[in-house]
Amino acid sequence: MKPARGSQCLLRFTLLGLLLCSAAPLHAQTSPSPSPTPIVSPTPSLEKEFFKNILHDQKAIWTAPFHLGRGDAKWIVPTSIGTMALITTDRITGDEIAESERSLKASRIVSSAGSTYGVGAAAAAFYLVGRARKDTRARETGILSAEAMIDSGIVVTALKTITQRARPKAGIERSEFFDGGNSFPSGHSLQAWSVATVIANEYHDRPVVKLAAYGVATAVSVSRFTGQKHYLSDVLVGSLLGYGIGQYVFHAHHRKDPNTISVVNDSRWPMIEGRYNRRAREYGVELRWSF
Repeated sequence: MKPARGSQCLLRFTLLGLLLCSAAPLHAQTSPSPSPTPIVSPTPSLEKEFFKNILHDQKAIWTAPFHLGRGDAKWIVPTSIGTMALITTDRITGDEIAESERSLKASRIVSSAGSTYGVGAAAAAFYLVGRARKDTRARETGILSAEAMIDSGIVVTALKTITQRARPKAGIERSEFFDGGNSFPSGHSLQAWSVATVIANEYHDRPVVKLAAYGVATAVSVSRFTGQKHYLSDVLVGSLLGYGIGQYVFHAHHRKDPNTISVVNDSRWPMIEGRYNRRAREYGVELRWSF
């Protein structure tokens, strides 16, 4: 799925302004009349639009294949070839990793970060901290992370039901599709990457945050293979789908707070900047250091 193309599927609402015109007296026709004042309804918050946005996301996700163009071949072809190559060798690589039991415990611990509880806790933490500190970016990160998590859950449930691939420990039928399993794709990888991509986009000016988000998602994906829960193709497809969903959710629903004025520091040196948030009645000076 290509996020930029998927974002075009979002319905755009046009707010109609009501013009209030003052009638000028006949004897004052030479005096300038006041300009019409538009009345614009406030934009609904992300909380109020949460479930509606999820419905829009699902429509965009499932109809994305019908909006592909010739330019998409540059990423569809290599991805398809790589996935098919992994599916062909999955049983071999899966049997090889199954011979080692040393990484099972560590893999289970790491993979918990990609569970519904793990990504849900991360989304809740961002949202609650954002509300408590009146931090618009953290609050939006929490909302969009939760949205991406739910989108991922819906997608992975549908794909698992369709493919029914047997897991690595399913015995003689392992790695087989349409055999009643639920291995393809990796749900942990999909959820971890969707949330990590939202966080990385929100904090694009914080390299450490981006590195941490993608690093955790990568670790979760690898741990699903080393923990003998999924095959490499399960992990690859889950990671790519999660990244795509995260990109779409962010670009489709990200909002820039017009009441907050801040300057991003692209240098490695600390800088002092003013902070102004009329809605929260916050005025002050902040020391910012991006590293």
